[in-house]
Amino acid sequence: MSAVLATGLVSPDLAATFFEAQLACRTDPADLAADLVAGVAGIVVIDTRSAERYAAGHIPGAVSLPQREMSAERVRDLDPEAVYVCYCDGIGCNGSTRGAYQLARLGFRVKELIGGLHWWQQDGYPLALGTVPGVLVAEVECGC
Repeated sequence: MSAVLATGLVSPDLAATFFEAQLACRTDPADLAADLVAGVAGIVVIDTRSAERYAAGHIPGAVSLPQREMSAERVRDLDPEAVYVCYCDGIGCNGSTRGAYQLARLGFRVKELIGGLHWWQQDGYPLALGTVPGVLVAEVECGC
């Protein structure tokens, strides 16, 4: 018996629906970097880690909004038309999932960055340091 098939198999239509939903809820470092370099309006990157972790290194352009501090009061000044891309350390951290969930529950459009800061760095993209968001410059090669 196949270990792969032991848990069942869905129809191609159901699989397509599932993967379409995943793509609608997630993005990867290459796509995010391409949008940041191009200056695409309406994309806001949210670092869901602590302010201390943010200051130690974050995605250029990201703003610090720790998921543990997200509340209706704290996000009231966010642009309701923007798309918020949440990230944390990486696949071993669920801060980005929690942050995206909380923002979605508060009525915002969200995506989660696959692999978080770990995959961002693994793909060769730089970090900004300190409390200033910074900006991702055009010289960065996007592995798109």
